[in-house]
Amino acid sequence: MRLIEIQPGKWVRIGYFDGGRKMENRLLQHGLYPGDQIRVLRVAPLHGPLLIEVNGREVAIGRGVAEKIIVETEE
Repeated sequence: MRLIEIQPGKWVRIGYFDGGRKMENRLLQHGLYPGDQIRVLRVAPLHGPLLIEVNGREVAIGRGVAEKIIVETEE
């Protein structure tokens, strides 16, 4: 499942990044690592970014990037 499909308030675990090396490095610099628990806090209207919580911090990521983050649900 892709991060863009997750409803706000739900906790998921990052599985892997389905993008290029440049995107992966940028996400790693923002503190997003495979295996981390993250939660979608808000989804901005009009195709705006997602606000997520990871390791106690809030990070905004674009929808294009969120499409490339594969997550695992606990269900």
